[in-house]
Amino acid sequence: MGKLTLTAGDSDLPSEIYWNSVLPNTPMPQAVKNSLRPGTDIGVSKGGVSVSTGHEEKPGYVGVTKAKKPIFFYRYAATEDQLHAHPSVALFFLEKDMRLGTKMNLDFMKNTNEATFLPHQVATSIPFSSDKLPEILDQLSVKPESVEAETIKNTIIDCDRPGIKGEEKYCATSLESMIDFSTSKLGNKGVKAVSTEVENKSQTLYRIAAGVEKMGGDVSVVCHKMEYAYAVFYCHKIAATRAYMVPLVGRDGAKAKAVALCHTNTKEWNPKHLAFQLLKVKPGVPICHFLTQDQIIWVVSK
Repeated sequence: MGKLTLTAGDSDLPSEIYWNSVLPNTPMPQAVKNSLRPGTDIGVSKGGVSVSTGHEEKPGYVGVTKAKKPIFFYRYAATEDQLHAHPSVALFFLEKDMRLGTKMNLDFMKNTNEATFLPHQVATSIPFSSDKLPEILDQLSVKPESVEAETIKNTIIDCDRPGIKGEEKYCATSLESMIDFSTSKLGNKGVKAVSTEVENKSQTLYRIAAGVEKMGGDVSVVCHKMEYAYAVFYCHKIAATRAYMVPLVGRDGAKAKAVALCHTNTKEWNPKHLAFQLLKVKPGVPICHFLTQDQIIWVVSK
C-alpha cells in the first residue's frame, strides 16, 4: 500500500460519508470532528505505518503521551496522585447537586490528546491485541522500551479486559467501527451523538444555568478517547444511567454546554474508586460526572 495523504481540503472523507449514510439526521459532535484528519499524512508500507500532523518530527514518529489511569473506568481504585490532584475540582458529584445556581470548579482545559482517526481500511490492517504487541510496535515504528510503547501496551490491556457486570465494551479504532458499535447497541433511529462544548477553556468556576435537559432514556453508549498512536475510543454501553445536557455560565460570562452522566447503580464499581473517596459515599450510591471534551455520548432521542 502506498502513501495516503489527507488534508483539510478533503471535504468528503470516507469516514464522514459513512457517518452521513448511517446517521443522516445526526449532527457530528465537536469531539468527533476534532479526531478527523486535518492535514494528516498517513504512510503505509511494508516498513510500517507513520502518522504525521505536519510537525517536524522524525520519519515514523508516533506521538503518544504517558497515560494516567482513566478516572472514569469503574474497575480502578484511586491512585494517591488522583486523590491529591486538584482537590477543589468537581470531578464527581451527586445528582441532587445538579440544580439551578449550583457552583462548581470544573476543569475544561484543552485536551492534549490530538490523535486522529486512521481510515477504516488502514485501521483494520493493523493488529490491536495484547498478544500482537511486538508486531504493533514494529508497524508503528515505536521502540519497545519507550514511554510510547508502555502507553500503547496499557491502552490495549484496558481494551482487552472484560467489562464489569452489566457493561458491554468495545475499543473502536476507526470512526466507522465506533458508529457500528453504537448503532448495534442503540439502533440508528433517533440516535444522537453529543460532546461537551466550552467557549473559554481556561475558565474553571461555573454555575449551573437554567435549561438542564435530560437526553434519551436510561441506556447510553459512552466513548472515551484513549492515549494511542492514532484515535482509539473505549466505548461501552451502560444501563441504569441518566444523561443530561447542562448549560453552564463561567464567572467571566463564558458559556459551556456540558454533558453530565449519572450512574444510578454503582454496586459493581471498585469500592476504592475515586468517586466514592471524593464524595465519601459507598458503592451503590448514584454518581454523576461531566464528560470531558474528547468524550462522546450516544443516546436515543426522546
